Amino acid sequence: MTAARTTVASRSTAGALRLVERSTPLPTSVEISAYVEQMTAFCPYLKPSLHRGLTAWSVYRATGDAEAVEAELFFAGVQAAEWLRPLLNRPHGGLRCENIVLLGDVPGARHRGLLAWPHWALKVIYAPVGVMVGKFHADEVELARSGERIPAAPVSFLPVRAAVRRRDPRFLTATPDLGASLAAASDDGRDLFAHIPAQWKEIRTWSRRFLPPAKPSTSSPTGSANPSPPGS
Repeated sequence: MTAARTTVASRSTAGALRLVERSTPLPTSVEISAYVEQMTAFCPYLKPSLHRGLTAWSVYRATGDAEAVEAELFFAGVQAAEWLRPLLNRPHGGLRCENIVLLGDVPGARHRGLLAWPHWALKVIYAPVGVMVGKFHADEVELARSGERIPAAPVSFLPVRAAVRRRDPRFLTATPDLGASLAAASDDGRDLFAHIPAQWKEIRTWSRRFLPPAKPSTSSPTGSANPSPPGS
C-alpha cells in the first residue's frame, strides 16, 4: 500500500497536539471504562471488539491554536486510518477501531468546532475504502435512531473504524452520496492522497465541495454563505 503523503513529519502544524497515550486498550489518562461498557448496549460490534482487544485509544492534549489543532486532529485521523486499512481484511478486521481523544482547552474554540472539519474531511477521503469516521463531543447527550438517549461521552473523540457497509449508510442520510460511496467501498490499496492537496487549509477547502446543498435559512432567503459539515 502506498503511504499517504500527509503522514510526513515536516508539516508546519506539528506540535499542536501533545501525545499523552498511544493506541492503548484502556487509557489511564482519562476514565472511559464505564462509558465504554454502557455503549456496548448501542453498538453490537463493540463488545466482541473489546473482548478481542481490537478497540484502542490514543489520547492527545491540545497545545496550539484552533487551526493547528484542527490540522493535527486530521493528520492523527489519517495515521489511524492508514494503519487500519491493511488490517481490515484480516480475521476480525471488521471489529477494529482506533479512537482519537482530544483533551485540553483551545482559546476561542469548542471541541465541537475543532472536530467538525477533520471529521468531515476524513469521512470523505476514507469512505470509498471502507473506513468509517465518527465524532463524539464531551458531555453532550445524543439520540440513537430509535430515539433512545445515548450516554454522554466523558471526552471528545473521533472513532476511526471498519465500516459496516450494510449498516453505516443509514447514519449518512444527510449525505446520501457519501452513504452510497461507503456502501460500495472497496480498498485496492490506492494512494488516497494522490490528487488531494497536502496542506490542511487546502484540504479543508477541497472537502467543502462534497458538502450537501445548504438548507435555506429561516432568517435569510439565500441560506448560509459559509456552510459547515453536517452533524451526522
